[in-house]
Amino acid sequence: MTEAKTSLKRTLIGKVVSDKRAKTVTVLVERRVKHALYGKIVAKSSKYHAHDEKGEYHLGDIIEITESKPISMMSPRWYSPFSSWAWYLLDMETILP
Repeated sequence: MTEAKTSLKRTLIGKVVSDKRAKTVTVLVERRVKHALYGKIVAKSSKYHAHDEKGEYHLGDIIEITESKPISMMSPRWYSPFSSWAWYLLDMETILP
């Protein structure tokens, strides 16, 4: 009985807002949620520090980050295994201004 294991790691798509540090980029992830009381759609955002070993991501790139074990002190849980192809997955005009 062999079954394919599903990955329990979260993946997020966001925009690189800082690439000033060596091997680390800051990624802004925005999501739209409905307000619990008023019902209005509100934009919530979070910033994540992601590990970028080769330094291939720069300001303004849309990347996908994946949860991982801690790699360094500043980018403890996220790394960016893929290049900027993630903009194909979503219509970024509706998510990122």
